[in-house]
Amino acid sequence: MKILALIFGLLLALPVRAEATYVETPYAAPKVVFDFFLDDPAKMGAALYWIRSLILPLSVPPYEYDTDTIKVVVHGTELVTLAKKNAAKYKDVVERMRYYADLGIEFKVCGLAMHDYGYSAKDLQDFVHIVPSAPVELVHWQNQGYAVLVPTIMDKKFNIEDIR
Repeated sequence: MKILALIFGLLLALPVRAEATYVETPYAAPKVVFDFFLDDPAKMGAALYWIRSLILPLSVPPYEYDTDTIKVVVHGTELVTLAKKNAAKYKDVVERMRYYADLGIEFKVCGLAMHDYGYSAKDLQDFVHIVPSAPVELVHWQNQGYAVLVPTIMDKKFNIEDIR
């Protein structure tokens, strides 16, 4: 009984918070390689939000990190968004990728996948770097201390207003 009274007393002594608390985790400069292997090129816009979600908070105080340690390896159906002939169809995502490339983020296309799609270097956007193989490239950067992030892009089934 004394133990129960002690536990109850300790629980009452715990501070009660009226709301959630913001924290500033002491992040180190990120070294990230994104693995884009999507089953639908229409998901490229959603995948690019993963990049935005990484760089936005880290580009303002207290962090203010550069983005030149971020790589994106492209080797799924989204590869077609990088073809010059599809620039009009994928205008929004191409502009976003070009913006990120101008910030120092490298977009790397798997040479094997490029050939599977029948593309050559002249067919792709000028900010693209062609690498021999996506898996080899991902392993290389991981061995250099980069974290591998694989965007999970789900089909939206619910309206946020309906479920919150």
